[in-house]
Amino acid sequence: MAAPGENFRINGDRLWDSLMEMAQIGPGVAGGNNRQTLTDEDGEGRALFQKWCEAAGCEMGLDSMGNMFAMRPGTDVDALPVYVGSHLDTQPTGGKYDGVLGVLGGLEVVRTLNDLGVKTKHPIVVTNWTNEEGTRYAPAMLASGVFAGVHEEDWAKDRVDAKGKRFGDELKRIGWEGEEPVGSRKMHAFFELHIEQGPILEAEGKDIGIVTHGQGLSWMQLTIRGKDAHTGSTPMPMRKNAGLGMAKVLQLVDEIAWSHAPHAVGAAGHIDVHPNSRNVIPGEVVFTVDFRSPDLAVIQDMEARLKEGAQAICDEMGLTVEFEKVGGFDPVEFDATCVGALRDAAERLGYSHRDIISGAGHDACWINRVAPTAMVMCPCVDGLSHNEAEEISKDWAAAGADVLLHAVVETAGIVE
Repeated sequence: MAAPGENFRINGDRLWDSLMEMAQIGPGVAGGNNRQTLTDEDGEGRALFQKWCEAAGCEMGLDSMGNMFAMRPGTDVDALPVYVGSHLDTQPTGGKYDGVLGVLGGLEVVRTLNDLGVKTKHPIVVTNWTNEEGTRYAPAMLASGVFAGVHEEDWAKDRVDAKGKRFGDELKRIGWEGEEPVGSRKMHAFFELHIEQGPILEAEGKDIGIVTHGQGLSWMQLTIRGKDAHTGSTPMPMRKNAGLGMAKVLQLVDEIAWSHAPHAVGAAGHIDVHPNSRNVIPGEVVFTVDFRSPDLAVIQDMEARLKEGAQAICDEMGLTVEFEKVGGFDPVEFDATCVGALRDAAERLGYSHRDIISGAGHDACWINRVAPTAMVMCPCVDGLSHNEAEEISKDWAAAGADVLLHAVVETAGIVE
């Protein structure tokens, strides 16, 4: 397929204005957004997106998980579409760009092609995936997971939020449950534009991150039991301190992650201490160790060393320990051709770039199972995300969308 010229670029002002207008729906308390999935605010954001897509000449499709698909026709009716997109839902204290940039960047691709009168052989479909964040309904990337066959639709629709409201019921309530079967669509390729959600690109002064891999994840829950006892009257040699055992295990977790530097990471993010009283030695602790790496063998090694080391620590201290794998997914390697299209686009446009590994989960990680997929990232200030202070610049957004435009159009094929 012919590659577009270096002067072929999106309208950065229009993209930015669209981001700011969408941010007015579900405003947060500190400048960001609270547009959680399947809330009234989510429904309002969807309606605005649909309005914009239809104004751009797209036909909107909607599947039974609420995934939205806005199609710009191609010249070949038999050609599979090139999909592009991300998500419009946010964290309770989310920013204006996480996910939203990918959806509206995809819309800007369509708008730019319309402006220039460019036709493509393959249709282009701009996608909004339902419940990527997983903050109201766990797990994250829920609807793209159903699309890719990772989750069963009935199971997904039975997920409940903190107030006991079912996913399926809320999807119907806000009026965004379609009739199209989930996963029935076939894709030529899928591209996702996203903010980095990390500090690397800004720190190195790079305009663009070409995502080659997505980290795999292992969540191992440990329950360590000792004996509740008075902190003042129990002699040190007679204590069975589950809290101290956890502290030693967490030191081990840090050592294990550092041994696989620079790409592996590890920590405990969820910790419960019982009875959690000022003057009682903890008799039980429950905590989840989060290990991540783009290499499956490294994740397996970290898990094995955690089990062996934690068991040894607890045996020496007279404690018991139980292990339960409560979550995880294998690392993702994105499609070489799609990755190459993004890298070539950055080169052609003169943007500084580097390969990068995504430390967060994205819808693209699931779609990669059913279609050739790749991601492109732009920097974000201080790497801050999932926070209302999340910030990017207009130039960063435009650069990411320019690279997206070139890769999508090259893959979809310009019709001369």
